[in-house]
Amino acid sequence: MIEKNFNFFFNPVSKVKGIGPKIKKLFNERKIDTNIDLIFNFPYGLIDRTHCPKLNNLEIGKISTIFVKVKKHNFPRIRRLPNTVQCFDETGEINIVFFNSRENYIKEILPINSEVIISGKVNFYKNKYQITNPDYVTSINNEENVTKIMPTYASLKGISNKTINKIYENIIKEIPDVPEWHRDYIIKNNNWLSFKNSLVQLHNPKKIEDLDKNSLAYERVSFDEIFSNLLIFAQIKKKNANVYKKPKIFSSDLKLKLIKNLSFTLTKDQETIIKEIDDSLKSDKKMIRLLQGDVGSGKTIISIITGLNVIAAGYQVALMCPTEILATQHLNLIKSLTKDQNINVELLSSSVNKKRQTEIKKEVLEGKINFLIGTHSLFQETVSFSNLGLIIIDEQHKFGVKQRISLSEKGGQNCDVLLMSATPIPRTLILSTYGDMDISTIKEKPFKKTTIITNIIPEKKIPDLINLIKKKIESEQQIYWICPLIEESTKVNLTPVLERFKYITKFFPENVAVIHGNLKNDEKNILMKNFLEKKFSILISTTVVEVGVDNPNANTIIIENSERFGLAQLHQLRGRVGRGIENGECILVYSKSISENGKKRLKILKESNDGFYISEEDLKLRGFGDIIGYKQSGQKDFIVADPMFHSHLFELAKQETDFYTQANLPIEKFNVLLKFFKKDKILNIIDSG
Repeated sequence: MIEKNFNFFFNPVSKVKGIGPKIKKLFNERKIDTNIDLIFNFPYGLIDRTHCPKLNNLEIGKISTIFVKVKKHNFPRIRRLPNTVQCFDETGEINIVFFNSRENYIKEILPINSEVIISGKVNFYKNKYQITNPDYVTSINNEENVTKIMPTYASLKGISNKTINKIYENIIKEIPDVPEWHRDYIIKNNNWLSFKNSLVQLHNPKKIEDLDKNSLAYERVSFDEIFSNLLIFAQIKKKNANVYKKPKIFSSDLKLKLIKNLSFTLTKDQETIIKEIDDSLKSDKKMIRLLQGDVGSGKTIISIITGLNVIAAGYQVALMCPTEILATQHLNLIKSLTKDQNINVELLSSSVNKKRQTEIKKEVLEGKINFLIGTHSLFQETVSFSNLGLIIIDEQHKFGVKQRISLSEKGGQNCDVLLMSATPIPRTLILSTYGDMDISTIKEKPFKKTTIITNIIPEKKIPDLINLIKKKIESEQQIYWICPLIEESTKVNLTPVLERFKYITKFFPENVAVIHGNLKNDEKNILMKNFLEKKFSILISTTVVEVGVDNPNANTIIIENSERFGLAQLHQLRGRVGRGIENGECILVYSKSISENGKKRLKILKESNDGFYISEEDLKLRGFGDIIGYKQSGQKDFIVADPMFHSHLFELAKQETDFYTQANLPIEKFNVLLKFFKKDKILNIIDSG
């Protein structure tokens, strides 16, 4: 019986009364394929028909339910004109207007002298109240059957709201009871209803507050989803804990030589994390670790030291970067830091000629190259390692759970994985997105004599920036100028990068270049190389410069239409300057159409250089789905839950997950819950892996 109950949720929507082939197709286009998909598509609002005024108290634009008597029909002979029914009560009159309706139908539902109930939106036309194409028309004797509170769902093309509501009425009646999967303590302590009753309540709201994301019914279902998410992470961790590798045995000679050659002293945070990673490398358990820290906190040096320790243990290291420019910078940095050591580091990328690429692949396979750097191409089938012991992924925020599971298999059983993120991640997002991993966080920044000053100006003051740029160039400094679009857009009023390039070229014809995502990789690499070599002073760019490029001579960044960017992304862009001996300057240019929310974002950025604080504020202002870098390649992380509203539920779900993990209860207890929220697919990957 229980199995039959569960099967109901996974039946195709075509089995629901009222859903024929046409409506099924429309739902399927919205990725609503099964009953549970339909049920999780909660209403976004409601129509309140409890407002029942007399005709002299009607409010224009408000949905009202009126009790009136039919006085007169008016059926024009000109077809395009609507049919009208004049009605009244003791306080006044109203016209009920019907477009595309038959006379007989109107006479049937609104016979002369009948007392009726009519519900719809009130309008005012030619000094008279009217309701056009009313939602409800019924006899006064049928008052009990008038739905006073009606939920509103996302519309389907060509399907009336009444039809959609009827479909939901049909399916909600059929929702079966399901056994409770949580402890009684959790349900009672939070005043939650059962899973079934929570779903029913969300589809039968009595007031608009019932649909709030923080309503008890919404919280209950959201908790179930968050809990299912953390259960999956716990399973991945459990699987990794059962994967044994050879402990990496190494001396600290290479590491100590490198540290001795550094021009700065490592911070306590860096030393602590290096020790954490060393312990993981020496363990017989596979390491999958996220290293997060703010711009300039010193993550790169930790990854290099980790790489040297792995090489000292007799293994190879692969470092994957998001761009070839960043990969080249890492190559040069590692070469300069290890020039007196037996480290063979090479770059494998499209800019390397074909003959040399073939040689590099051969040397990697033979184990002659022990530190290989590149982009995604590092993990093509044509690249094979002799003894890969560590994969480092820089700026890894595009990697979802499935990619991480796949990645951890690439290097074989003895390969550890270190992911790095320069966007500090709020705790809620760590739990929801990286719960399967060990986390190392750098909060302490290396001592720096320089700082970055942030200023905010309106777009009308852009001409004033020309003099500032002249002074910067005279003092041999370079400038980034960031724009959000490439070419003119008719939809959004933003200054495109090509238009700005044309404008700046008038003042600095021989000293400016433009770079954007539509250029080929080779073209971008050449431009960035020329900029780093100071062959021109001004780089007009889209956000392609956001990630990791280190140019100590570029101390000014101008970000146009800055209100269009998220806080985390603005902070990343700002981190491109102030990397040399001069203070950095970030100028945020806003348009006249800036919103109040946009003003708040820019104010936060002006007042703080703390990436962790900025990331938390970005989450509050923009919401989980919009945070730059966290949205996983078009995937939606949650169906129901919203980390912005439900951060408190993550902590509770973590406690419950830990309870079940420590009790070593089988995951099968939650199979249906996982299937409800489509986590079973990831579970299958874990099991097959």
